[in-house]
This record gives sequence, structure tokens and C-alpha cells, in this order.
Amino acid sequence: MIKYTQDHEWISLEDGEGVATVGITSHAAELLGDVVFVELPDIGKTFSKSDSLAVVESVKAASDVYCPISGEVVEVNEDLRDTPESVNQGAESAWFVKIAMKDAAEFYGSNSLMSLEEYLEFIK
Repeated sequence: MIKYTQDHEWISLEDGEGVATVGITSHAAELLGDVVFVELPDIGKTFSKSDSLAVVESVKAASDVYCPISGEVVEVNEDLRDTPESVNQGAESAWFVKIAMKDAAEFYGSNSLMSLEEYLEFIK
């Protein structure tokens, strides 16, 4: 199941797992332009919902990536350090971090996370 934020992040959760994958949307990647650098957090770092999780720098600007849920970083996409442009080549496959969720209700019961249809309407 994938949900989206108003800050243009996506969050994916497989049923029965407590670990969510987070990245930015294709729309965000298009707005940023050519991504030249991605700053990722350290494994083991904890975040609250809406905290700045990572930074994406492009030829146009630097932009924060916000944490859509509270939890602890259990994995980072090391490939983004060497090939940040992969965000532009496929934002949905160029995930940033995997987070062990602190509270599953933030994913399942959150009014701030949108379905794909809601997100597409939001970006119109």
C-alpha cells in the first residue's frame, strides 16, 4: 500500500510489516529539476512525523524531505549517494529510507496521508 503527503513524499508499507519505505514523488522530482546531491540520515536515527528526514539538492534549489511517520531509520538507499540523478530517472523506485514505524496508526489512520487518487487531485 502506498500513500502520499502534501509535501510530495510517498510512503509504502507491505501488509504485515512494520517497516515503511519513503521517497519523493515524480512530481517533486520534476519540480526540483536535475538532482545533484541527496543527504540521507544515519541508520538508527529516530524521527517524529513531519521532521526533516533528508535533503535533496538540485540545479534549481535544495529541498527538505519530511518524515511522513514517526520511527527509526533501519536502512538508507546508499546508491543515492553515488547516483542522486536516479531520483529523476524513477522517483518511485529511488527510495530514500526504510523506517521502523513507531505507531502504525500514523499510516493506517492518518488523515494527512493521501491515496494516489487524492494526491493526483491535490497536485492539479
